[in-house]
Amino acid sequence: MSLLRTVAFAVLYVAATIAGRMTIMDGTSLSLVWPAAGVAAVWFGAQWQSRTRWVDVAALSVITWTVNVATGASGILAAAFVVANLLQAGVFLVLIRRWRPHLWGAGGTEQLRSPRDLWALLGAGFIATTAGAAVGPTAVWLVTGHYSAAITAVWLVRNTASVLLIGAVGLCCGHAVSVYRARHGSLRGWWRQAATALRATPPERLFEYAGLALCSTVAYLAGFALTHGLPIAFALIALTVWAAMRLATPFVVLHDLAVGGIVVVFTLAGHGTFAAIESHAMRAFVAQLFVVMVAVVGLALALGRDERQALLIELASEKAALAVAHDEASRRAEMMQTIIESMADGLSVVDAGGRVVLRNPAAVRLLGGRLSPDDVVAPSGHYGICHLDGSPMADDESPYVRALTGEDIGMDVLVRNEGVPEGRILSVQATTIDHDRDGRAVVLLYTDVTADRRLREELTGFAGVVAHDLLNPLTTVEGWTTAAVETLAGSTDPAAVEAGEQLARVSRAAVRMRHLINDLLAYTTARDSAITEVEVDVHAIVADIVVARTDAAQASGGPVPRFRFDTLPWVRADPVLLRQLVDNLIANAIKYTAPGVTPLLEITSRIAGDRTEITIADNGIGIPAGQHDAIFGNFHRAHRSAGYSGTGLGLAICRRIVDRHGGTIAASDNPGGGSRFTFTLATADAGVPLRVSDGFQYA
Repeated sequence: MSLLRTVAFAVLYVAATIAGRMTIMDGTSLSLVWPAAGVAAVWFGAQWQSRTRWVDVAALSVITWTVNVATGASGILAAAFVVANLLQAGVFLVLIRRWRPHLWGAGGTEQLRSPRDLWALLGAGFIATTAGAAVGPTAVWLVTGHYSAAITAVWLVRNTASVLLIGAVGLCCGHAVSVYRARHGSLRGWWRQAATALRATPPERLFEYAGLALCSTVAYLAGFALTHGLPIAFALIALTVWAAMRLATPFVVLHDLAVGGIVVVFTLAGHGTFAAIESHAMRAFVAQLFVVMVAVVGLALALGRDERQALLIELASEKAALAVAHDEASRRAEMMQTIIESMADGLSVVDAGGRVVLRNPAAVRLLGGRLSPDDVVAPSGHYGICHLDGSPMADDESPYVRALTGEDIGMDVLVRNEGVPEGRILSVQATTIDHDRDGRAVVLLYTDVTADRRLREELTGFAGVVAHDLLNPLTTVEGWTTAAVETLAGSTDPAAVEAGEQLARVSRAAVRMRHLINDLLAYTTARDSAITEVEVDVHAIVADIVVARTDAAQASGGPVPRFRFDTLPWVRADPVLLRQLVDNLIANAIKYTAPGVTPLLEITSRIAGDRTEITIADNGIGIPAGQHDAIFGNFHRAHRSAGYSGTGLGLAICRRIVDRHGGTIAASDNPGGGSRFTFTLATADAGVPLRVSDGFQYA
């Protein structure tokens, strides 16, 4: 296929070269017109990516040299013209590929579509012909012995006109061929497609094409064949404007080529407006300059019109897309509004100036129907907002005001007014957002937690009943059981011995019951007690627990556990709950140690930004596979059949404490055997003094 294109372009180039050599200036061997320049530009553009493009270079060189020699040029001039034509085609191709790589023939697949493409084509053609003129006319000067500015001017204008007109035709035809081949796989049947498109064209449009062609032919024949010396050429540009404003751009290109050919042929034959110019060189220069102007005007108007139409289509498409997006946004906004208005929780958005930007019906209902006067936030007393103990809440303590200072608020408030005389407890979440016009705004979310808080109070009351009503009788049972065992201890009566064993079982059951009650109380405290977060020294808490556990082991006569830990950091936590958390984990590690093994615990820490990670590793019996997360569940016991006592609430308490502090806790296997428990807490604020220590080991 590439070689076939080479043959086709070679035939066109031969015809164009012969046609150009038929207009040789007397005594110069320089042609007045040179259509071969445009053919060469299209030829190299179409074949540049071919693997056999060296064949095209060779064919162009041979044809140029042969035709020039055959038409009277010397071998030296013919060789110079070969160099000039190759240089001209190469420079044009390099520039057009750099400036307009999207065009067909420049590495792309598109056709001329905007005035910028025209200016690139014209600029590349002029610079390329300038490069050729530096060789061609110079060679003529060296051979003939005299330099002519007219010869150089003719070279520039004739080749620029050729590249502009024939190059534009080649770009349009090449693009059309490539599009047709891409759609249909080959060029077979293209005439049927053209006939179908012609039949689909409205008749009035066909009449306009035919009318313009007829008018152009008559006008240009009248202007260049029938008149002599009348300066009416300027009037003919109106036909080009007509074509450019009304008809397709490829037709405009062909129209410019046709009328340009008429102008050049009749002018060189001594007819028309420019025939009065005595110098052949100047006559050809002016005629082809006129052709260039007609082509530039026609293409500039046509491509400008195409660009405007493309922009209008793009604008219409964008408007349609915007309309669709607007409809979608409206639909989403309506859906969002519906969701907000149907929420059971109250939602309000208040800007920095106190103006209520958004409020759903649930917010009004939860606040007892109290609306903000003029949609501006009123003092807390207007809504009846109080502390949970019933004392009025100051305005600077309100969630809205505190959120404006940068706090993320989560607090319970009591609302009591005429709408809710019995009082309602609301959990209020308040946070700031960026408001588009007025700076910051506060989003307030109200949740009715009255029933939940009452249930919590009942649970707390139940815990009190357990503490007082169960522990006291249990203490009595344990006391009398101990007394009975001591009374029967010295008796040898078999019945007394058996009774003592039964009383020992009762005593052990009472101890288990006390542990269960204590764990239930601890779990309730860990879940429901108020948290007071302060800066806590983890090192001091761990050291105190280590001493207590060591003393307890020595007092009981059991194996004394060993501890290793480096300097531990400060964190933000509730001191009581943090002590309970660490003590539970250490107690759990000591308890689940194999018989005959001395417990060894290693406590480490790592600070990662605003979170501190603390790890307690042991050498115990480990955690059964698949239960690393389940062990934190309520009443879960991983080693039920191993003889280890417990209620299964110890690790559940640990998770509850960590959750209430906003941290995480996880269990994993210790690479050296045993288990590793890691939990995270908030890092203490900067400025807390750190302890200088070489670590701690207690054994």
